[in-house]
Amino acid sequence: MFIVAVTGGIATGKSTVTKVFERHGIPVIDADKIAREIVEPGQPCWHKIRAAFGDEVLLPSKELNRAVLGRLIFENKELRGKLNQITHPVIHRTIFWRIFKLFMSGHAWIVLDLPLLFETGILMDFIHKIVTVSCDSDKQFQRLLARNELSETEARNRIDSQMPLEKKCEKSHFVVNNNGDVDETEAAAMRIYTMMQESKQHWYNRFSLLGVILIVCVTIVFLSTTFDVWPKSWRL
Repeated sequence: MFIVAVTGGIATGKSTVTKVFERHGIPVIDADKIAREIVEPGQPCWHKIRAAFGDEVLLPSKELNRAVLGRLIFENKELRGKLNQITHPVIHRTIFWRIFKLFMSGHAWIVLDLPLLFETGILMDFIHKIVTVSCDSDKQFQRLLARNELSETEARNRIDSQMPLEKKCEKSHFVVNNNGDVDETEAAAMRIYTMMQESKQHWYNRFSLLGVILIVCVTIVFLSTTFDVWPKSWRL
C-alpha cells in the first residue's frame, strides 16, 4: 500500500479533490473529520480543552463553540499552540491506526487529507506522492469569508497561520489549480487518480516489507542456532 497526501490552504478546495478519489473507491482519511470527532462532548480532548480554555468555549449543548475558540487561537499564537498540544497527538495516533487498518485490509493505495501536512511533518517519510490544491490568494480569501462567515481580520489571521501556498506547491509532486470551475478541478484530480491506479508502488512496498520480515526471521534463526539460545521447551 502507498499513501497519497492531499494538502493545501484553508478554503482552497481540498474536499473537491478528495471526493473524486472517494467516488472511485479510494479510502480517504480526513484529518479535519478526526479533529472534530475527538473533541465531541465527553471525549478526553474535550475535557482538556474545557479545563484549558474554560466554559466560554462551550455552547449550551456542551459542544465546542468553534467560532469563539477559533477567534481565541487565531489571535493568540500561544493559545493556538496550547490547543495543538491537546489535539495533535490524538489526531496523529488516530491517523496512524486507520492507516494500519487499511494496510491490513489489502488496499493498494489510500488518500490522506491533511491540511497541515507540511506544518506538522507527519508521515512525510511514508508518503508516496503529495497533491497540493491551490488557488489565487484573493479567491481563497473570498471563499473563506463566504464559507465561514468571518470578518476580514479573522479570515486573514487563519490564512496567515498556515504555510504560504507557494511553498506548499514547491514541495509537492502535483498541484491542482482550483481557480476555475468544479469540472476543471475534478478533471485534474481524475488525471492524478489514473496515474496512481497505474502505479506499481504498492507492490514495491509489499515486497520491501516481506524482505524486511524475511531478514528479521533469518537473523533470529542464525543467532539462535549460533549461540544456542532456543528455550529448552522449544527443542526437539
